[in-house]
Amino acid sequence: MELDAVLVAHPTTISTPVHAIAARVQFDRASGLSLRFVLTGELRDINLAAAGEVERSDRLWEHTCFEMFVEGEAGARYLEFNFAPSRQWAAYAFSGYRQRDESWAPPVPAIAIDRRESALELRARIPLEGLRLLCPSRTLRLALSAVIEARDGVLSYWALAHPPGRPDFHHADGFVLSLDVVGATALRPVADLP
Repeated sequence: MELDAVLVAHPTTISTPVHAIAARVQFDRASGLSLRFVLTGELRDINLAAAGEVERSDRLWEHTCFEMFVEGEAGARYLEFNFAPSRQWAAYAFSGYRQRDESWAPPVPAIAIDRRESALELRARIPLEGLRLLCPSRTLRLALSAVIEARDGVLSYWALAHPPGRPDFHHADGFVLSLDVVGATALRPVADLP
């Protein structure tokens, strides 16, 4: 099962070297949740750390990183996953809006980077046990986003949908994709997506 989407820049984001950010989500009950982000643009004008070992780190959103938020049916508890071009990652659990649950121990994701002249592809796989905190949900709601840092240090914010006001990837209005994990099928969101 696959679901394709396109991220859009926040309305306050100034012109950036990014031409487009596309995403694909795949769910498999055996291997878990897989993500693919493809950023196209003037990569020489974007701060992209060189890929190294897969390593956990914090505050990845201060530089270029790709993000996924996953919420269960109950609607309060959700997970956040961050992936940087350096292959650093972070994951957090929340019991409510921005209320971090420090008791959760996330599994190490698999992360691959493919960098070409005008495109960067990041692939990540989150093992199924990484989503167990949201059980027994039959449907998962997803928000996909990215923070892009230009060479001059200016950040731009990209998401499937933006709530009114400043960029806020934790906001419920951003969770626009639905995955039926029991039937292992993708459900087209009500929001307009290409």
